[in-house]
Amino acid sequence: MSLKTFKSYTKSTRGTVLVNRKGLWKGKPLKSLTFGSHSTGGRNNLGRITSRHKGAGHKQRYRQIDFYRKKDDMKAIIERIEYDPNRSAFLALIKYEDGVMSYILAPNKIKTGDKIISGRGKEIKIGNCMPLSDIPAGTDIHNIELTPNGGGKLVRSAGASAQISGTDDNYCIIKLQSGEIRKIINTARATIGTVSNSDHQNIKIGKAGRNRWKGIRPQSRGVVMNPVDHPHGGGEGKTSGGRDPVSPWGQSAKGLKTRTNKNTDKYIISRRKKRI
Repeated sequence: MSLKTFKSYTKSTRGTVLVNRKGLWKGKPLKSLTFGSHSTGGRNNLGRITSRHKGAGHKQRYRQIDFYRKKDDMKAIIERIEYDPNRSAFLALIKYEDGVMSYILAPNKIKTGDKIISGRGKEIKIGNCMPLSDIPAGTDIHNIELTPNGGGKLVRSAGASAQISGTDDNYCIIKLQSGEIRKIINTARATIGTVSNSDHQNIKIGKAGRNRWKGIRPQSRGVVMNPVDHPHGGGEGKTSGGRDPVSPWGQSAKGLKTRTNKNTDKYIISRRKKRI
């Protein structure tokens, strides 16, 4: 995919850069693999806002995606590549030899008409899914399971990939895109290739309205509020708040460790790279 720019007829089009979806399917998604999704507006089951700055946005249908790829030793053909409003990556609609259709995350460089397969001892080819023990070191992989038959959990966003660095007994050493190096049991599965739509990171929305279409509402900076509303509020003129960056409830916004599950620490060899 390439990027698409616009002539500067308006202030918004002057700065807009979007992904060109010329080669994608232009029709509706397969109805049997979709269902309506309810917009929560950032509220939980008690009606209280738990995720701020969310609401409205365009109506969307959720596509059911096969993160498991359990139909072993059965070839599937890529019917078409589609846009998905619920994620940054594109989807591929595949049809198995027995006629079953399903959606998968589309790998980069895959085309309509290509054939893919899942299972043990399969060819190292883009789109094929197999256990980590069958994948040679240095291969780009995505949609990685954390536990066998648990479904892909890691490396699913646009342009993402991970690499196998080596092995350690019954574990594979995986280097993730964040820089984290961790061990994953070698019977867990992964898909060969990089996730599609790598140009997603170069998008410039051009106007605030495009965020409203996505259900993202405006937010005010803490430093422009009053002291009663935010710890950064108050001050004559512009001020940084006189303290380290925090949330409205005083929780640190930089460097606070929120990881609570210590049981999986033994699988992490090296932590992710720190942001500067």
